[in-house]
Amino acid sequence: MSTTSVTSNNLQKMRLQGRSLVRGAASGKLLWADVGLSFWGGVDPLTGMIVDHHHPLMGECMAGRILAIPSGRGSCTGSGIILELLMRGYGPAALVFQHQEEILSLGVIVASRMFNLSIPVLLLSPNDFASLREWKTACVKNNIVSRADLTSSIEPELPAHEKNLPTVSLSSKDQDMLVGKHGPAAKSAFEILLKFAELQGASQFIDVSQAHIDACIYTGPSGVLFVQKLLDLGAKFTITTTLNSISIDRRRWQEMGMDPTVSAEAERLADAYMAMGACMSFTCAPYLRDKIPEMGENIGWAESNAVVYANSVLGARTQKYPDFLDVCIALTGRAPLSGCHVEENRKPSLVLQVPHIAEADDLFYPVAGYLIGQLSGPNIPLIIGLENAHPSVSDLKAFGAAFATTASAAMFHIRGVTPEASKGSMASYQLQLPQPIVLSKQDLLKTYKQLNTAKSGTIDLISLGSPHFSLSEFSTLTTLISALSPNAPSRAVIPVTITTSRQIYSQAMHAGYIKILEDFAATIVTDTCWCMLTEPVVPIGSKTIMTNSAKYAHYAPGLVNRSVVLGGLKECVDVAVGRIDVLMREVPEWLKLSEDVYG
Repeated sequence: MSTTSVTSNNLQKMRLQGRSLVRGAASGKLLWADVGLSFWGGVDPLTGMIVDHHHPLMGECMAGRILAIPSGRGSCTGSGIILELLMRGYGPAALVFQHQEEILSLGVIVASRMFNLSIPVLLLSPNDFASLREWKTACVKNNIVSRADLTSSIEPELPAHEKNLPTVSLSSKDQDMLVGKHGPAAKSAFEILLKFAELQGASQFIDVSQAHIDACIYTGPSGVLFVQKLLDLGAKFTITTTLNSISIDRRRWQEMGMDPTVSAEAERLADAYMAMGACMSFTCAPYLRDKIPEMGENIGWAESNAVVYANSVLGARTQKYPDFLDVCIALTGRAPLSGCHVEENRKPSLVLQVPHIAEADDLFYPVAGYLIGQLSGPNIPLIIGLENAHPSVSDLKAFGAAFATTASAAMFHIRGVTPEASKGSMASYQLQLPQPIVLSKQDLLKTYKQLNTAKSGTIDLISLGSPHFSLSEFSTLTTLISALSPNAPSRAVIPVTITTSRQIYSQAMHAGYIKILEDFAATIVTDTCWCMLTEPVVPIGSKTIMTNSAKYAHYAPGLVNRSVVLGGLKECVDVAVGRIDVLMREVPEWLKLSEDVYG
């Protein structure tokens, strides 16, 4: 069909106009879903296969296809995975989003600017995105997506919001970096930061006091190539910088039988970032360190659970920075004034009322966080109903990690609990928001069952410490072990493995907790975390893992191909010593209760 024979109505149906986040042209079969996707843990970087067992596209291959999803979600490492896919030739031909998506877009920007590889990235309105559901193939060219190759002969009009885009105001220091006065590494880093700021529509940059780098996770050769390029340019960090968990227990990887090739590359990656000036923190929970950011402090953190905790619980200010951008921030000490750095952008846009179930155990918080993340997507929620529940730091840590797994938003508010959600301020602000979405115990039950993928068999491993175990969690765990009845075995009969940081391990050793756990036959792993661990730490031949983490319950089926049982910490101890067969019960007792009590 020629362009001249296409009527105006037909043309509108066959051609959609949006905002180009990364320019380019591509065509291919369309892969569409209405659920966000975390590329880390959800996509195999070696093949492009979607391995997220909780996603409707599970089992599909994105290689060479136009991937249309509302947004990413979960891990900041998605930018590293998309770079790895593009470097290997297994990436999508184009990305089409419904919501502003920065983690995956940043991965494409890095691929383009540092490795001359790129694909188009396009943002559509909700209605236009939904209309793609019926399409089988698509052509993308800059800000146009069409069913047929109409883009070559029709010059698109830029949408109003793409005309006369405001430029980012640069300080004298920014201008100096951009022209190379602070060295070639800072210049390269700032060029990427500037592109990111333009994508966000940021008006200027701000100073940040510290960075937390997630790009130190080894996802493949591309991450090593990225850091090596910067090192060759003389890269040095200009602000306090911590490192996320790496992919190995650096002190014990040989003893634990970890892959020597992967381990060598993981060490090389960690060494490169420490050579730039990062401290050897190796933790996915930097908020458990001795020196943490203060209320209102602007920081540049990556690692999804850490970002959510910093914004929500500490009241610090950071965006959910993608891998690689965290490095650029550490090199320059600058970040775009956008996202959760801006007061207005920290306000909630929806309200969720949760049931306060007095009899619930610690499992309530990861299950509720996972559900609320699913419902929130890119929106910051105000959670009501927990004002009298008094969640502990461990509860908020578990809630935030689960929320960060399913949401793309960088924070939440719990009325009367988190620092920016006092009862008075949120009660008045709530009047401006939509009516609360009321969640029931049945909603929690459905979420619990969604996360429990094991239906039969036996538990082969108990996984604790996703995110890293805190000192208070070590205290609680050892108290539960000490409280076992005299008739219970004194040692675990099912392997128990705990991940934590070196700093917390040292504190737990001093407190006597490590001795108790070693006597219990538990294994404690430092430096790395469950989202990086594979065989043989996950026993070869094992089929089912029990965990108290909704985050790991979500990722484990795709990462290590094991089914999962989700249980509270006490239940994990009881299973470890063989006191109960958790697979024999349908649901925890508190989910069987007949009444919900609302705060």
